[in-house]
Amino acid sequence: MRNLIIPSLALSVTLLLATSCNDSFMNRQPHTEIGVESYFNTERDLQMYCYGLVNTPGYSYDSDEGTDDVATTSNVEIKNIMTSPNPNSVTINAGWSWERLYDINFFLANCGRAKVTEDVLAHYQGVARYYRAAFYMDKVKTYSDVPWYDKVLTTDDPDLYKARDSRDFVIGKIFEDYQFAAEHVRATEPLGAINKWIVLATMARHALYEGTYRKYHDELNLQATADTYLRIAADAASEIMEEGGFRIYNTGKPDEDYYTLFNSPDLTTNPEMIQACYYENDVAENGFWAYMFGNYIPCPTKDLVQAYLMKDGSYYSSQPGYQTRQFVEEFKDRDPRIYQTLAYPGWELINTMTYATGAGIYVQTFNKNFSGYHQIKGFINNKEESYYVGIDFPVIRYAEVLLTYAEAKAELGELTQDVLDQTVNLLRDRAGMPHLQMNPPVDPVMAAAFPGVESTLLEIRRERRVELVFEGFRFDDLMRWHAGKLLEKEPEGLYFPSLGKFDLTGDGIEDIYLIPSSQSIPAEEDKETNSLGEKLVYYRAGTIDDQNATVYLSEGDHGVIQTIKEMGTFEEPKFYYRPIPKHEMELNPNLGPQLFGWE
Repeated sequence: MRNLIIPSLALSVTLLLATSCNDSFMNRQPHTEIGVESYFNTERDLQMYCYGLVNTPGYSYDSDEGTDDVATTSNVEIKNIMTSPNPNSVTINAGWSWERLYDINFFLANCGRAKVTEDVLAHYQGVARYYRAAFYMDKVKTYSDVPWYDKVLTTDDPDLYKARDSRDFVIGKIFEDYQFAAEHVRATEPLGAINKWIVLATMARHALYEGTYRKYHDELNLQATADTYLRIAADAASEIMEEGGFRIYNTGKPDEDYYTLFNSPDLTTNPEMIQACYYENDVAENGFWAYMFGNYIPCPTKDLVQAYLMKDGSYYSSQPGYQTRQFVEEFKDRDPRIYQTLAYPGWELINTMTYATGAGIYVQTFNKNFSGYHQIKGFINNKEESYYVGIDFPVIRYAEVLLTYAEAKAELGELTQDVLDQTVNLLRDRAGMPHLQMNPPVDPVMAAAFPGVESTLLEIRRERRVELVFEGFRFDDLMRWHAGKLLEKEPEGLYFPSLGKFDLTGDGIEDIYLIPSSQSIPAEEDKETNSLGEKLVYYRAGTIDDQNATVYLSEGDHGVIQTIKEMGTFEEPKFYYRPIPKHEMELNPNLGPQLFGWE
């Protein structure tokens, strides 16, 4: 354990939160360590310590990897668990880290020394308790029952060896912290700092998680208390809607407005931003990565593509032959958000700092294990480095709050057309889509994915998937809805009815040539040229077991692109949780036994 000193705080540097939530300042080690007696004297001391607790996520749009939205060959934990012959507490051992909690509790134990007014002290206590609540929510989502600590532990404290507290007890403490923070954290704070609206939005997010988790997971025996947290979610979201002054960003350009949210060099005045990372060139760059586009990860799935509605609001699954539609046809007359999320036929590539080559009208490129669908949400299609390194990153959008409110009200049995018009339909207005009405016809594809869920709630879940895709919500959503089995479905890509030449840009001119895997791709000078004078791109097609193939088709010479041969098995309820690492159990046997069949 640490001595009683202020941890990891660079006191000599002035933090300008408006420059970045990911400033290198946060990673600096202190030149000196100042004892408690010399610190916690002024509001500035409290402010600087809380700034040191900032852990807002930075620029990233690959957070849905390993879900039914994004196939991946990356080292994703759930994929490793599902495909492992014997996952256990030795092999699954990440996440059991408590240093951050020490820092938070250290602050709460000592901040009362400061000579500040009660409301100022309560604000900073609220900020720290907000961080503690969020810290513990991550632990509960991972392990369910965990030991609750709200004090600074010393090396001789017997509570170091305490047993787990129950999920119900810890969740109760989490929402005590959130409630205190919601009541005491100031509504107006410097750009980038924690304020009341960030607290309420996070509180609503986690209350929705816990309420639906309890409702759909009978292994917890907590269904009777599910509505308690659904009510908290609805109330917290409602307070933001009524008092926060936020609104959906909508300039009347349904083909642009959604895309703009994720490609803007300045979100400081965007009315939808509850929390964001604000980047400035030469101060804090957003870490743009070339892998955001091209024949590499992320790798969107056909399942995601088929989730988008038609432009007239009808289900894609109601279109004749929808399962065997080719790429160009798939993108005809769809929800405009699909064109602002995925590279569509005729999309133009400008920024060539990618795993794709050459600027101009983009021809979908294929590679082994990838679907052929490419993500443009979060990809900065601008070749000027000074532009793309300064793109701001939305962390909490008002859109999420509206979706939380709609879902919570639906789960509580309180959904009305007025609620839909205040929430889902504002998002559809931005996209130029027809409004969702109460009790729509059931989409059989959605009903098969989520049996027993009524049709309006199914459509709220669809809206959440489409609106928040690639922002890191999908895995948690599937977990709380008890839908882990959806992860077993093998991710698929584009459909080809045969071998031969195909148009992928929508201009009616062939771009690629699929040949049998037994044939050799011709030398460059021998490749066929299309009517635009461009060489066709050749691929050798075969099954996923065919080592000669450069693109995998389900039937070898036709079918959907296959990405991963075996997704494994999602064992319920076991894989909704993680085991405590074995070495931690050996240090503290009171943490045992493992839950839900883990060893």
